[in-house]
Formats: sequence, C-alpha cells, structure tokens
Amino acid sequence: MTTPSNDRPRKIGVLRGMETTFPDALIPFINREYADRNVTAEFVALDAVRMDDDPGYDVILDRISHEVPFYRSYLKWAALKGTYVVNNPFWWSADDKFIDNVIAQEAGVAVPRTVILPHHTHPPNTEANSFRNLKYPIDWEAVFAYVGFPAFLKPHDGGGWRGVTKVNNPDELFAAYNTSGDDCMMLQEGIAFEAYFRCYGVGQRDVHIMPYNPDAEPHRRYYDVPEGPFAPELIARIERDVLAICRALGYDLNTVEFAVRDGVPYAIDFMNPAPDADYYSVGRENFEWIVTKTAAFLAEKAAEERRPRQFTANGVLEPAVR
Repeated sequence: MTTPSNDRPRKIGVLRGMETTFPDALIPFINREYADRNVTAEFVALDAVRMDDDPGYDVILDRISHEVPFYRSYLKWAALKGTYVVNNPFWWSADDKFIDNVIAQEAGVAVPRTVILPHHTHPPNTEANSFRNLKYPIDWEAVFAYVGFPAFLKPHDGGGWRGVTKVNNPDELFAAYNTSGDDCMMLQEGIAFEAYFRCYGVGQRDVHIMPYNPDAEPHRRYYDVPEGPFAPELIARIERDVLAICRALGYDLNTVEFAVRDGVPYAIDFMNPAPDADYYSVGRENFEWIVTKTAAFLAEKAAEERRPRQFTANGVLEPAVR
C-alpha cells in the first residue's frame, strides 16, 4: 500500500448494526496497525444529512444499510461525494440472487438450475390488473422438470436463511409457496453434496476457504466439518470461482458458498455483501483472517486520492479515483 501523497489524515468510517465483535475488533486494529500511515478508523456518526455536506470519510464499511433505507441513501450520497463505500451501495440496491446466478454462470462458475417465480400474494399498492402480463396458471410441470427435487424455495433478495425451505416434492413446494406472502421467490435445484465450503472474498483478490456444514446447528457450522485434506485442484477452482464472482459483481467484501457434487463446486449463495464475521460464529482463526484482510483493504482504499463523481453528457458516472 502506498502512503498518501500529502499529510491529510485519512479516515475510515464503519457503519454497523447489531453486530459487535467484528467492528469492535476492526477499528482498534486499524488505528494500531495503520497509525504510521496517517489512517484512522471510527464508527460513523450521523444526523440529518444536507445535500451540500461533506461526508468526512475517505472510506466507509457498510454493515447495515440493507436493513435501514436512511443509511442506504446516505451511502449513495457519500459515494457521489467521493467516499469509497464497501460495498457499492448502487449495485447492492439493484442486486438479487436470481440475477447473481445468471452473472455467475456467465463468469464460468457452476450454479444450480434456478427459476424465479411470480409473487404468491400481490405486493403492496398493486391489484389483479397489475399482473395482466402473467400467464396463469404457472406451468408447474415445466418448472419441476427443469429444477427437479429436492429443491430450495427462497426469497430472491433474502439473507441469513430467511424464508428458505427445502422441498422434496410438489406438495411441499406448494405448502411453502402458499405461505410466502408477497416475497418474490425462486426455486433452486438442491445439490446433494459430498463437501461444502463458505469462502470470504476481500478486495476482489484475497480468498479464505472455510469448510462449512449448513446442516449443523448455527453455532456449530464452522466446527462440525470434515478436516480434509481436500484435493488441491478443487481448492484452486473454488478460489478462482470466488474471485470470478466477486469481480463480476463488483463486491469488495462477500462470502460465497459452494456445494461440491462429483468434484464440481456449485456456487449456492453468494449475495452476502455484509457477511457474517462474528467471532463466536466463525471462530478465532477465521475471525483473525477477516479482520486483518478487511483492515488492509480499507486502509489501502483510504490512501487513494478521490474527487466527487461527475456525470458525463450521456449520464454516465465518471470514476471517483484521480
């Protein structure tokens, strides 16, 4: 990492929600390890935000805006003003799991067969006429033939296993779909796996591969796992696929989950721009890795010179980096 070209202090802000261990470790680590580079970190403190304010941060790490619209709008504004936001709030706002599967497949990553489904219940402020473009009934037989069983019904924009149901036959699918409300759901092929991995990706360059057990109790998922060893070619492909996904999606911080079937890693879940990094969840070794690598990346971005983004004549945003 290069030292800033002038003596102006560089400031990193951390926007957090309910989590404690990761941000509480990250900030003092940055302040200790990067003090000689004129880089400091602190928790973001917000009031009402004026259009002509200065964000006051060179970099912001976002851990909560997916749950707080005020934060998301603030981060878009800060990004326009020249702050580097991890992760990009504009793409995060547009992202969904179905589109991510399409993008990952185009990037050469194996993904399960997936179908997006119409809402079971009309979303707010809509009525029957809002859906006159939809065929009815759904061609369920074609869906079943494409996806197969077992399968997983899940919200197309969900996280943290919200609303995820494993279904083994049409009756179980209909029972779950009928209770999905106005969520937009997708049905995804179930991969009978011989190994499963959850991987951190940081800065679109660093990858940390963790054996993971999605069938264990939440607090045991990083512990009740096979010890390996795992084939070097499998590990190399997983690392390549993590980088391919993060670069295609533009995510600087993400987790990617792979279910391995017949030696092929299938990317199962990779829309995690605020991934779990809790010490008591991921364990000491994984926690130390994510704190260290995230700090290094944030400090590096803070050292870069930026200017407010500008719109060109055709409405395209110019890069913020000078």
